[in-house]
Amino acid sequence: MKELLRLDAVGQAQAVRDGQVSARELAEAAIARIEEADGELNAVIHRRFERALAEIDAIPADAPFRGVPILLKDLGWREAGEPYSAGSKVRDEAEDVPDAYGVVRLREAGFVLLGRTNTPEFGTTITTEPVAFGPTRNPYDPAYSAGGSSGGSAAAVAAGMVALATASDGGGSIRVPASMCGLVGLKPSRGRVSHGPALGESWNGFACPGFVTRTVRDTAAALDVVSGMEPGDPYGAPPLPGRLADEVGRDPGRLRVGFLTAHPRGDVPEDPELTAAVTGAAALLESLGHDVTEGGPDALADPEFPRHFAAIVSDNVAALVAGLGAWRGRPVEPDELEPRNAAMVAAARERSAADHLLSSQWIDRFRRRMASWWSSGYDLLLIPSMGTAPFSLGWIPPDDVTTASSRTLSVVAYTGPMNATGQPAISLPLHRTASGLPVGVQLVAAAGREDLLVRVAAQIEQARPFEHPCLP
Repeated sequence: MKELLRLDAVGQAQAVRDGQVSARELAEAAIARIEEADGELNAVIHRRFERALAEIDAIPADAPFRGVPILLKDLGWREAGEPYSAGSKVRDEAEDVPDAYGVVRLREAGFVLLGRTNTPEFGTTITTEPVAFGPTRNPYDPAYSAGGSSGGSAAAVAAGMVALATASDGGGSIRVPASMCGLVGLKPSRGRVSHGPALGESWNGFACPGFVTRTVRDTAAALDVVSGMEPGDPYGAPPLPGRLADEVGRDPGRLRVGFLTAHPRGDVPEDPELTAAVTGAAALLESLGHDVTEGGPDALADPEFPRHFAAIVSDNVAALVAGLGAWRGRPVEPDELEPRNAAMVAAARERSAADHLLSSQWIDRFRRRMASWWSSGYDLLLIPSMGTAPFSLGWIPPDDVTTASSRTLSVVAYTGPMNATGQPAISLPLHRTASGLPVGVQLVAAAGREDLLVRVAAQIEQARPFEHPCLP
């Protein structure tokens, strides 16, 4: 059964269709692996094993992913009748919340929902160490962080508990844990996946639902399942030419790629591991026939970006906290929150609605400036997936808000801008440190061009297959 757990989701679905394994046996194997590995990793914070097994017989025989186990991030991805914490002690325990549209689509596709994965409180940092549930440890080295905010999902996939897990990305929260855990992590274009029915958008459109996987074809096929507008969505992503799964193996043609090994803003310390990761990926792309030159968007150098980005995130956290207080009938006090979120709420209260709109308008202009680089003739930007090499648990200090904020903004220096612009970006596991820890590289395409990212990512994967040494 462990050999089946080493398969990706597409492979597992094929094994069920071919009769190599039953849907129940596959789910039971994943449950056994969770029970075997999660005691050390602390990736899965809510288990619904009995309910999941009871649901299997009702899955249609022709569902494309019939019987494939999956875990859901405990942020977004709401399930009717299941606990929901968003990493916080201040719980939203409303009982009348329906399944998120993405969850509905996963069920219709035949996935077996085994439980929910750990996340930092409200997803506002890049390490998964919530006070409410404790830290998630990296399968490559348990002294290291699995990243965040989709750290529980990434650790579970890297350790072979499931082939893929849901995630979300508001500033790097798919790509950072994918980098830390040696996975594929694609942040879709804004509006590609619905936030409904609970929300129209999240963090002013910065946040996008997605997945962490071990293969490019899983990322493509899973996004095909959940992509598409739903009634009442405020906007959608540009339409794709076809299924993303069909882009795997398709020739991307000769692409014009710019790359950066140092952040043009100048306030992000250079790291030799990141330089090695990007230069290695640039050489690989060149060997595959692409036109690769050093350079990137001038807008990335703007020193004002971190301030406006942080303001919008803080304002959204304050709104979330206010909503939790209104729901339960009494305000959420600062000592009920982790220090960084209490500080965000306090900072937001010092700003006016006009301040918020001015930051939003600044981001609008930034987005146009960024887009001009792609419209000038470039197809892809190659940059690090993180602003630092892998870091240990505790490196983001929970009680030192100033240091934590500075380090977090440094880590997301290469990812946050793409949340602001709404462009798709993918992290690929192409480098290892001397001690064997994964380091991802990031490819960014123009808005709506997930198809191009999948084509070139699959080309890279074929040329240099990704390794996953933490599988059972």
